[in-house]
Amino acid sequence: MAKKSSIAKQHKRERMVAARQEQRAGLKKIIVDMTKSDEERMAAVNKLNKLPKNSSKVRLRNRCKRTGRCRGYLRKFKLSRLCFRELASSGIIPGIFKASW
Repeated sequence: MAKKSSIAKQHKRERMVAARQEQRAGLKKIIVDMTKSDEERMAAVNKLNKLPKNSSKVRLRNRCKRTGRCRGYLRKFKLSRLCFRELASSGIIPGIFKASW
């Protein structure tokens, strides 16, 4: 089980990313647009730099929904490998069964 503080920090980052996503996308669109003047583009760069670092999607870390473990994460199930194995062997995850040939 991950520390409660690291799980809380992750939730805080997720909320911040969701809140500022459109704003960041708009500023990046202005920065890339070559038809805009250099002053406008530099102003957009400065605004983007003033946004909190945690509002960037890159700062997020995939974590298991049950335990908060960040390593051995399976994206399709949003679980760590340990939780996935436990749930699959007990038959809780539908369609998953142990291979035998």
